[in-house]
Amino acid sequence: MGILFGLISGVSWGLADFLGGFASRRMNAAAVAFASQVIGTACVIVMILIVRPTPPSWPDLGLGALGGICGGLGVFVFYKALAMGTMSLVAPVSALGAGVPMVFGIADGERPSTLALAGALIALTGAVLASRAPGHAPRHGLGLAALAALAFGAFFVLIKPAADTSVLWAGLSTRVSSVPLLLAVCFAIKTSVRVGTGLWPLMIGAGVLDIAANLAYAEATQHGLLSIVAVLAGLYPVATVILAQVVLKERLSHGQAAGVLAALVGVGFIAAG
Repeated sequence: MGILFGLISGVSWGLADFLGGFASRRMNAAAVAFASQVIGTACVIVMILIVRPTPPSWPDLGLGALGGICGGLGVFVFYKALAMGTMSLVAPVSALGAGVPMVFGIADGERPSTLALAGALIALTGAVLASRAPGHAPRHGLGLAALAALAFGAFFVLIKPAADTSVLWAGLSTRVSSVPLLLAVCFAIKTSVRVGTGLWPLMIGAGVLDIAANLAYAEATQHGLLSIVAVLAGLYPVATVILAQVVLKERLSHGQAAGVLAALVGVGFIAAG
């Protein structure tokens, strides 16, 4: 179940990033991140009102809120870099954020099998290769890519404690902090949060898929090792690249195709391990 939910989160994040990145070319990245997260927040609040799960302790909710700050910041800088046209730098470097929980989990005492650990490394390498677009990419996006990687990595680690009690509350705890943060960013840079009529489908899609990914990842941490499920969630660039190929008719380079294959092989190793 941990593998399944980890993969669901990776695919959902990849789809959300594609929609959010596409919208960020027509609207400020901070406003896109804010609007999509508000939509996702509304979804999880409705689910909590229906299911009425037991809330986690305040310290665990606090860690989830801190994770939300990291996740919100990561989404903003990631969308910002996509809007700048530096996908070939941002996607592979941001995917390396999955290495943060891998190291944390092992340091915390997790002992994945040799086969599963090898699969995780192969899958992570495949994600980097698959998202590496051919040709020259401007180097000025590299700082944003590194910041996004660290932010996503911290989010992967911090959401788990709250999810130990309730996945839904864990998802809401991240939004309690990320939504106000993104709104403050919008005010600081003096950008409107008004969504154009033609952008609503992209916003709704990105918002729903992003919160679905958050919840799927939180659920995955309850069934598998953090060091492994985070790598599966970190395969989101593969989904983004494949979607761009299908929707935008982009062609995979030989290196990207090899990356997709490596990612699939890595997932197989993880499942076998």
